[in-house]
Amino acid sequence: MKIERIVLGEVEVTRVVEWQGAFAPARGLVPESDAEVWKGNEDWLAPDHWEPDGDRAVMALQTWVLRSGGRTVLVDTGVGNGRERPGSPQFHHWQGDFLGGLARAGVRPEDVDVVVNTHVHADHVGWNTVGADGGWEPTFPNARYLIPAVDDFHFGPDNSYGNGLREDDRLIYEDSIAPVHRAGRTVLWDGVHRIDEHLTLESAPGHTPGSSVLRLASGSDRAVFVGDLLHSPVQILSPSCNSCFCLDAEQAVASRRRILERAAAERELVVPAHFGGAGAVEVRQEGGGFVLGRWAAYGTE
Repeated sequence: MKIERIVLGEVEVTRVVEWQGAFAPARGLVPESDAEVWKGNEDWLAPDHWEPDGDRAVMALQTWVLRSGGRTVLVDTGVGNGRERPGSPQFHHWQGDFLGGLARAGVRPEDVDVVVNTHVHADHVGWNTVGADGGWEPTFPNARYLIPAVDDFHFGPDNSYGNGLREDDRLIYEDSIAPVHRAGRTVLWDGVHRIDEHLTLESAPGHTPGSSVLRLASGSDRAVFVGDLLHSPVQILSPSCNSCFCLDAEQAVASRRRILERAAAERELVVPAHFGGAGAVEVRQEGGGFVLGRWAAYGTE
């Protein structure tokens, strides 16, 4: 596995890919997208974001390792091994080499200071924990886990309404969130949460009630890690199109437009959780909409 790194101001960003491949039918993933937006952009969507022959969206599951202010910060933690995920057959009882990927990036579990879960979905919290003595314990024993308070409540046992919850959501909370609470390693936050002089979390609800983005500002460099506000680059071209996983469609569109507008205005590198290829891109406003600018340029090892 190649190690990809980019330096933004005083922050080093390393990409660790857990899995990448064709994930779902393109308009199953982004139901409101027009077939023409895929076909009309085939020259750059394929092969990193779209598989034209099967009309399937290509995605990556990945973690971003940020070294900032002398600390190691992980942004999202992937699927995790050995999980009960009956609603996601592709990752049911998944076994991968994520910790090996971290090691190749120079990160041991005990080195991690902060874990950011942009939201509480299976592919963003899985490596929060590892199996131990028939149960689960924090993978990163010295880290503080930053979890949006609204998502923690929505997916947790105190939500007696259970709006939008599935059996998988209960399992995710039990094996990937609750054990970190029991270990006293969580920090629940709402609105805005500053991690250090370079990194700030900000609520961006819609995909889930507590969905968030992480802003990086260091020197003249800017980036925004947007989690699942974007699943495919076609959502930059058509920002009114949600993924099939968005719980509040209207709120998700509003958050997506707001984040993209600021990214364009401040020349932030947009870093979604699931883009393949370069994985991150600049955006520009043009003609009342958005277009893609330069893709990230990494140094590789």
